[in-house]
Amino acid sequence: MKIIMLGAPGAGKGTQADMICNKYNVPHISTGDIFRANIKNGTELGQKAKGYMDAGELVPDSLVVDLVINRIHQDDCANGYVLDGFPRTIPQAEALDAALAESGEAVDYAINVDVPDENIVTRMSGRRACVKCGATYHVKYNAPKTEGICDNCGSELIQRDDDKPETVLNRLSVYHEQTQPLIDYYDGKGIVKNIDGTQDLETVFADITAILG
Repeated sequence: MKIIMLGAPGAGKGTQADMICNKYNVPHISTGDIFRANIKNGTELGQKAKGYMDAGELVPDSLVVDLVINRIHQDDCANGYVLDGFPRTIPQAEALDAALAESGEAVDYAINVDVPDENIVTRMSGRRACVKCGATYHVKYNAPKTEGICDNCGSELIQRDDDKPETVLNRLSVYHEQTQPLIDYYDGKGIVKNIDGTQDLETVFADITAILG
């Protein structure tokens, strides 16, 4: 069961990925985790990646793919895995497919958690975080007892810069520019499964498990 998660920032794909991994006992793999593990362990690939990151440069696609392939061929991936945040571009997707094909493998599903932009702006711009203890709230879905005040410690709640509507819209614009071609790419291979991400968490997960079996 080799799965790629697709979905805009704030669509909830990370949460669904965790739920899939728990149910099917497969690892949830993100490129950020792979980079950190390789750098921490001082691997050759990690040292190469660190060189680019320290210079403030993007890690080249070929190296990212090498790191991902190295990770998915570890023992805990024997029953499959869920890739989250990778691939992000067509060249990355093509390189991943080519590397998998060398060992007679292929991606089984590209699950697209689909949420309209206006819903995501509402979701993300409504988030509030405590300046002291880090607790998170939502003005609509998980409001604090007293507006603007943390239930846990009584400190002020703020809207993070990342969650401001103009920032969210900019992130969505970048996402659509990068990822719509990726959805089309996997759709051409017949493995895209579109899921209505506007439903509640459990219903979304039930729709996904109905596909995965």
